Amino acid sequence: MASMTRALIVVDVQNDFCEGGSLPVDGGARVAYDIGQLLRERAASKEPEPTYGLVVATKDHHIDPGDHFGNPPDYVDSWPAHCVVGTDGEAFHPNLDPVSFDEIFRKGEYAAAYSGFEGAAKGGATLVDWLRERGVEEVDVCGLATDYCVRATVLDARAAGFGTTLLSDLTAGVAAERTAAAIEEMRAAGVTVL
Repeated sequence: MASMTRALIVVDVQNDFCEGGSLPVDGGARVAYDIGQLLRERAASKEPEPTYGLVVATKDHHIDPGDHFGNPPDYVDSWPAHCVVGTDGEAFHPNLDPVSFDEIFRKGEYAAAYSGFEGAAKGGATLVDWLRERGVEEVDVCGLATDYCVRATVLDARAAGFGTTLLSDLTAGVAAERTAAAIEEMRAAGVTVL
């Protein structure tokens, strides 16, 4: 039986991380579609207690993140410009629409930020505080990319004491070897991988 104690965290499903964006992940648009479908089913559900009491999203939200943007990028610590505030690349992928999130946590305005737990809501609340204030004890995490922002968000959720599950079929990674290593790292941290 589900309750408000379980939340879904949708990580960085933005245009720039999907095919056609400035930093695309193969399979990003499919992940966006599949997550959108899951959330549309949740919205249409007549169940008194849906699987997720709350659904939140994180967004890369760059204004001037310093050396996070490289010219040229090294694709390890620096990247092509992406998810710049005011551009279409920063928007959620249209496959997610029309989905409304209970809250959106923006990260990385002036520095690199991989974990959703580094972000804040418009009112300034951090993700960990927002979830705790609402009695959340368990989180499921999905989104982009498995080996970067999803990994960081999952590990921070676990470190914060949340029961944490990675919905691996609702993620896509940048590099197969790095993605496999990230999944093993999450398992070793006590994360459930579905």
